[in-house]
Formats: sequence, C-alpha cells, structure tokens
Amino acid sequence: MTISDLFTNLQAWIFETIVQPSMFNLGLGEFVEDSYEGVEWFMLGVLQLIVLFIILRPLEAWIPVHEIKNRYARWNDFIYTALHRLGAFSILVFFVLDPLLDQLTALLHLQGVNPFNLENIWPGMLQYPVLLFLTYLIVLDFFDYWYHRAEHQFNWWWALHSLHHSQRDMNLWSDNRNHLLDDFIRDIYMGLIAIVIGVEPGQYVMLVMASQMLQSLQHANVRIHFGRIGEYLLVSPRYHRTHHAIGIGHETHGKGTLGGHNFAVLFPIWDVLFGTALFAKEFSLTGIRDQLPAPEGSARNYGEGFWSQQWLGLKRMFGFDKEKQS
Repeated sequence: MTISDLFTNLQAWIFETIVQPSMFNLGLGEFVEDSYEGVEWFMLGVLQLIVLFIILRPLEAWIPVHEIKNRYARWNDFIYTALHRLGAFSILVFFVLDPLLDQLTALLHLQGVNPFNLENIWPGMLQYPVLLFLTYLIVLDFFDYWYHRAEHQFNWWWALHSLHHSQRDMNLWSDNRNHLLDDFIRDIYMGLIAIVIGVEPGQYVMLVMASQMLQSLQHANVRIHFGRIGEYLLVSPRYHRTHHAIGIGHETHGKGTLGGHNFAVLFPIWDVLFGTALFAKEFSLTGIRDQLPAPEGSARNYGEGFWSQQWLGLKRMFGFDKEKQS
C-alpha cells in the first residue's frame, strides 16, 4: 500500500466516521459532498504544520537573524497559522463561491457569453499537469501581488494589514498573522480568480498549500537568501524581510507614508516589472515605525493576544485608534 493509498483511506475514515454523521446531525446534508474535500484540506494542513515544525524550527535555532524576545507572540502567531492551514477560511470561501459562479456561468451561456478559462488558451496543456500547475501558480501570484500592493495603498486597508507587519519577532508562523476581515476579503478575491481561470477544487488545495509553505519560509527567522540570481527567481527570507523592515519596508515617500517595497508573494519578477523591488543585502529588523517609542514613533499598541489584535485592527480601520499610546 502506497502513502497515497494510506492518505486516501484515512481521509475516507475521517469523513465516514466523524464528518458525514456530524453534517447530517447538524442539518447540513446538502454540503456533505463538498465536506469530503474539506477533510483533505484539514489533513494537508496538519501535514503542513508538522513539516514546518520539523524543518524550519531547527533552522531558526541554528541560523537565526535575531533572538526571539517575545516567545508568547510566536505562540500567538501559531494560532493564526493553525486556523488558516487547517482550511477554516479558504475552503469555505471556495466552496461557497463555486456554486454561485456555476449559476453565473450558466446565465452567461444563455446570453451567448463564454467566460474566460485558462485551459482554453492551450487545450493541450491538460496533458502536462506540472506545467498547468505552474501556470496556475504564476497567474494567481500575479493577482496576489496586486492585492498585497493595494493593502499598502489605502489607509483603511493598511489599518487591517498593519497587524501582519507589527510582529517585531517575525518567525515561521508569522505568515498567517492577519486580520480576519482582511483574510476574508483576500480569500474571496483569490477564490474568484481561481474559479474563473478554471482551477478545480483539488488543484486549488494544492496550489494554496504550495504557496503557504513557501510563505512560511519567507517569514522564518532564518539567515537565508537565494544568491545573486536566485533572489530574482523566488522570494527569499531576506527579500521578504526587507518588506517587513521598519520604515522603508512599508513607506515609499518617508515617515508615515503608505507604500513600500517587495510586495511579491512568490515571484520577485512582479516587483521588478512594476518598480517596487528592493534587493537589500542586510537582514532588517521588522515592525512598524509607530510602534517605536517617542520621538521616532508613538508606541502604538497593536495588541498582544489574538482577540485584542483583531479588535484594535477594527478600531484602526474606523479611525477610533489615532495612534493612541499603549
């Protein structure tokens, strides 16, 4: 029996023994078929957490950029990671959008309009699953670049996204340290794009997993870069740390402005093409300028625990937290 067979059998056992009966008991029988894919997402999420801990935690201890000063903050980041990697948001959004988009597609067909599908450009691409996977990854990353860049351009959006940048002890779990509202908007945006370009649910799970694993490496507290050429091919921990750097990482025109550098999620080519790349050689300290004590900053409080961080993010978005002191 192969590993794939063991995974499939375990997925079927969890679904038939736990998930399916629970769905019927809760009156959610109409979603039972989709929940089977949800079990796969959950299992892959557990696998991700194990792999990340086994590989990146030793690297953080071996070649750290700096000593972790607030270990509670790292554990708090783990809560975010577990919530997202186990499929709590992405799978829900994808499967809610999928039937809605099917209805929209049927309506467009009645009007003689055929929606865009990436596979229609080159039907033979289906014969090369690896090439198709990479093509989807590149297209999704292109749109993710613009989403990320937009988070740094509007005051209300930065008010939410700044939670992600407020981690002074950036670590392997920091990728998912985001405001829930911001993540909800992004998952709808990315889910819609994935469905429009023809990504199947099973493909989407693997695409998201590949992206997440790479992003965990980018945020890890490790002194790693990919060399003179490699830095242009894939976002490295050093490249992304520059994006999180105090000041220049998220300020384009000086103190207190919006913008920044290195918005690419996976492939730096987008930063290069659109003029936002900054290839620094140092490993920067991370955080936001207004977290610093006066006179450089205002010692702004971004919260210590999960719920306080969420609440303060909403207050910032609605203008009820005008750089108040902690």
